[in-house]
Amino acid sequence: MATSKTKANKSKAASKANFSKEQYLEWFESMLFMRRFEEMAGRLYGQQKIRGFCHLYIGQEACVAGSVSALKRGDKYITAYRDHAHPIALGSDPKAIMAELYGKKTGIVKGKGGSMHMFDVENHFYGGHGIVGGQIPLGAGLAFAEQYKGTDLLSITYMGDGAVRQGAFHEALNMAMTMKLPAIFVIENNGYAMGTSVKRTSNVTELYQLGEAYSMPSKAVDAMSVEEVHYAVAEAAERARKGDGPTLLEFRTYRYKGHSMSDPAKYRTKEEVQEYKDRDPIEQVRKVILDNKFASEEDLKEIENKIKAQVKECVDFSENSDWPDPSEAFDDVYVQPDYPFIED
Repeated sequence: MATSKTKANKSKAASKANFSKEQYLEWFESMLFMRRFEEMAGRLYGQQKIRGFCHLYIGQEACVAGSVSALKRGDKYITAYRDHAHPIALGSDPKAIMAELYGKKTGIVKGKGGSMHMFDVENHFYGGHGIVGGQIPLGAGLAFAEQYKGTDLLSITYMGDGAVRQGAFHEALNMAMTMKLPAIFVIENNGYAMGTSVKRTSNVTELYQLGEAYSMPSKAVDAMSVEEVHYAVAEAAERARKGDGPTLLEFRTYRYKGHSMSDPAKYRTKEEVQEYKDRDPIEQVRKVILDNKFASEEDLKEIENKIKAQVKECVDFSENSDWPDPSEAFDDVYVQPDYPFIED
């Protein structure tokens, strides 16, 4: 738990501008859009417009915003099922993301993936995976592909704190370190694997230490600060691009909502949730912007109104989109590779 002294230090740090005006405004708009999009998704779920599983990213926005600003176009992203914010930050059409939540044919994967299986190759986003930990070896594979092709690109793989209990996590880290793959592995540690705290599931509660078993450079990051996320990812990216291999980052973050829309999150105290809200990543960026006169309250209000209108466009688009035709159910399930040794 943060002390009052820690909070004071955070507040003091927030008043300093370590990046450009343009970067802070970009972070503010990007994270606020994620927040408002997810809040709307939560409301629509309550109205049964969105069904099935739905995991919101509210509170964790700095994890992806700081990563995207530190990396470059062409780097590969892959994550678990809390996956709406990542493609938004990468430039995917948010209308298509909302339509996917609705299950409409105009969705980002034609209404077949839903909340947990977003995918957008054009913007280098490779899922959206519902199997806990299933994306981790795939992330290592994406890194291997870039190494094999001789590019200077990398993969960044996100996972929850619960996924590190899977064998696939350890297998992937071992292989990535052995082969010096250009990979960044990120544990989005929001404190709870569904409703079970990290302290109740592992003797190792400093999760970044798991990478040390493979001699992998590893560190904990205050992921309520988009600046700290940017710094950590930029450092890991430099290492990867130089051919020095992977890094494990433990992003210490927090989700304000339950694990999914079906989780009332009664295992947490109001005081615990409020403590993290006092360090809200969007409000920290807002403070820097205002303290340094990068924009006025009126300017930020204008951005908020624009985002509100954009989210409404996403909803209207989804409401007015058609459902997929049942005849398309098996389309895109199997693809015939274009290999010369494969016969029709």
